[in-house]
Amino acid sequence: MPEPGSKRYDIRRAHKRKEAEDSGVPDQYANEAAKEDLAEEEGWRARGPRTERGRGPKGDRAEQRPETD
Repeated sequence: MPEPGSKRYDIRRAHKRKEAEDSGVPDQYANEAAKEDLAEEEGWRARGPRTERGRGPKGDRAEQRPETD
């Protein structure tokens, strides 16, 4: 599954952007339209961090924060 920032994702986004431009979407909005299209497609969404380090500092993680009343 390609993720945002990968070469396959960028190629696919460029194709989607070109399709949006050809269908009449103004240049300044074509990139956003392409990203939205890719976000809706199955398999082109980010899966999130894959390692403990990618999840951020331990004190900032939701599952380890103490409940405050």
